[in-house]
Amino acid sequence: MGNDEARLRAALARPAGESSDYDLNPGLALAPDRPLRDAAVLVAVWQGRVLLTKRSSALKHHPGQIAFPGGKVDAGDDGPEGAALREAWEEVGLAPGNVTVLGRLPVHETVTGYRVTPVLGLVRDAFEAVPQESEVAEAFWVPLAHVTNPANFAIEQREWRGVWRRYYAVPWGPYYIWGATARILRGLADRMGP
Repeated sequence: MGNDEARLRAALARPAGESSDYDLNPGLALAPDRPLRDAAVLVAVWQGRVLLTKRSSALKHHPGQIAFPGGKVDAGDDGPEGAALREAWEEVGLAPGNVTVLGRLPVHETVTGYRVTPVLGLVRDAFEAVPQESEVAEAFWVPLAHVTNPANFAIEQREWRGVWRRYYAVPWGPYYIWGATARILRGLADRMGP
């Protein structure tokens, strides 16, 4: 077992609760019966790096934002794992058979009404990401050490629907990683240990 795999499996074994885009905004009142749609993302790790995408600027939701490959869980999917693997295949050409699924990270609720299950997986062999142009503008790798070091995260804020909302950000190079993607990574960082 490689060093990344051992550390990631140890992180998965540590207890952690669900997260949400509301974690840093405790004053926001949430309706208990709010409708949430199930989604899944793939947190794909290969040779000490994590795969991320820059969403197409033409998309209706979250245009131009940095995200994990992922999307809605469809009826034909084999749960969140199946959805995350299917979406990674559709968005960047990562074949499901090239991923060893290690497990699930805690569910994350987004302000846009999704209940996202992050699926943690190891890419077995090198592959060249081929972005699906209608959804993905770019695919790139970020060092795992960078996005699992809590010291690299900042808490920032912006106005959203007339209310100031605080969120995590973990910039890397020209990429501004924030919101749900940064919150999921922060949760993993908190579990990775020294």
